[in-house]
Amino acid sequence: MDRRSLLFGLGAVGAFLAIDLGTVGYVNRWIGPHAGLTRQAFLDGFRRVYGPQPGFRRNHAKGVAVKGYFDSNGNGREISRAAVFLPGRTSVTGRFSLSGGDPFMADTLESPKGLGLAFDFADGTQWRTAMIDLPVFHVNSPQGFYDRLLASKPVAATGKPDPAVMSAFLAQHPETAAAMALINKQPPSQGFGASTYRSLVTFLFVDDVGVRTPVRWAFIPLQAAVRARLGTTNALFDALVRQMRGGPLRWRLVLTIGEPDDPILDATLPWPNDRRTIDAGLLTLTGIESEHAGNARDINFDPLVLPDGIEPSADPLLSARSSVYGASYRARTGEYNPASLVQVDEVAL
Repeated sequence: MDRRSLLFGLGAVGAFLAIDLGTVGYVNRWIGPHAGLTRQAFLDGFRRVYGPQPGFRRNHAKGVAVKGYFDSNGNGREISRAAVFLPGRTSVTGRFSLSGGDPFMADTLESPKGLGLAFDFADGTQWRTAMIDLPVFHVNSPQGFYDRLLASKPVAATGKPDPAVMSAFLAQHPETAAAMALINKQPPSQGFGASTYRSLVTFLFVDDVGVRTPVRWAFIPLQAAVRARLGTTNALFDALVRQMRGGPLRWRLVLTIGEPDDPILDATLPWPNDRRTIDAGLLTLTGIESEHAGNARDINFDPLVLPDGIEPSADPLLSARSSVYGASYRARTGEYNPASLVQVDEVAL
């Protein structure tokens, strides 16, 4: 089977709905009442684990807004007709965050670090992506995510998940046990500036003649992190603020091209290290500020807001994330918006 035949076969993907800021995700039947796992079930699950946190995202609740631009070198045009890969500059709005639904949590190096980006094109369309700094994702299905969420609830005595509950979860989800073994082999990065942010799930890049290519991407840092003053509540965020005050931070966008035998629909499985890559350009972040109305606080980083030339694969996590992100957005925007714990102007040098 040649690459073209395989990739056209992968083109049977779900449609998606992409609208302006505050997008609501496309809802597949699996997350509806026919499957017994609804968007509300996820929101209730986050509330059960992290408590009520009105006005904040239900996951990646603690964050800070950034802005900058992406300079494309044109190399990505080989596999995608998306405007972002035309040679030139695209403005970017972004958000760094830590995984979890507690906006007042203390920073730790072990917490997965997130980067959401929204690329703004001249015609008013966008590309949005939400990434984390892990080599693979913990789960490969919406049910797995939901089950892991509940199993991760800390117990009062230790502040950590109940070992028996987590062991039972891992026994039922061997894919997560295998993914965690890979994740634990990688030391946590020392801060936001030194982290590699990955898509983890697979997307299909579409070129000018309609050929679809499976791709995973990563933003590779070009700087080390400023040492965090661990033990303080905002150690990682404060270090990021101090680092960005010293000048822009930069990442290379590297596209990894999948082969016919690669796992296209399972984000817990890595692709071999020898896969061909394309250096598509340079992301530069120039400004940082506390979350407030009008910046990244008000963006839903829905992974199905895609430009022409990038399509979703059939990975079930994509439509699940889109749907739950949309539900979270609608819930928090209808609530009082309290101030973020991360106040950029209050960070000492």
